[in-house]
Amino acid sequence: MRLLSVSVLLLLGCFCATAQEPVNGANERRVALTENAVALDTTGAPLLEATLKTTALNGAEDSPVTNIRMVVRNSTGVAYGYASGLVTFYDGAGVRCGEGMFKVDALAAGENVETDTPGIRIRCSPSSWRIVANSLIPRTVGPTVSPTSMNLRANANLIISVDGEEHPIQLDKPMVLTLGERQRTIVLREAP
Repeated sequence: MRLLSVSVLLLLGCFCATAQEPVNGANERRVALTENAVALDTTGAPLLEATLKTTALNGAEDSPVTNIRMVVRNSTGVAYGYASGLVTFYDGAGVRCGEGMFKVDALAAGENVETDTPGIRIRCSPSSWRIVANSLIPRTVGPTVSPTSMNLRANANLIISVDGEEHPIQLDKPMVLTLGERQRTIVLREAP
């Protein structure tokens, strides 16, 4: 009876572990060094593509490769103000033998940019690699005011009407009005 219970628990444990694997298994796909590595989002859509520029990747335990150059391409329609990720290399047996970080400060939609991975330590002659996007911060564009529209606002014909009496006014220029027996100074300014 105990043997049957242990067998059932072991079988359920294997089933639960298998259920945690991605369905397509391609979220972080390794490719040959001559191919483009692609970073995917959670739905499997491509975010970034990378191509190796460095061809001499023959590292060893006592003399690792410490920097590589690669071209990163934005595969989305979103412009990023900052993009970073992880690049990983594997030997012929599929064992990870080097990884490092890359970053790009600005990346427009569809744009290619050359970058490096300072601090990487490749300790083998890799046969495959992959990239993973860690941080993708979209570029935000605030409201812009063109100089011509600012000049139009400053030179606009503004009139203030007090009890039917009209007075022309300009921005940041004082205007003196007589209200009753007192004179009042009015300055019209743009709110900060």
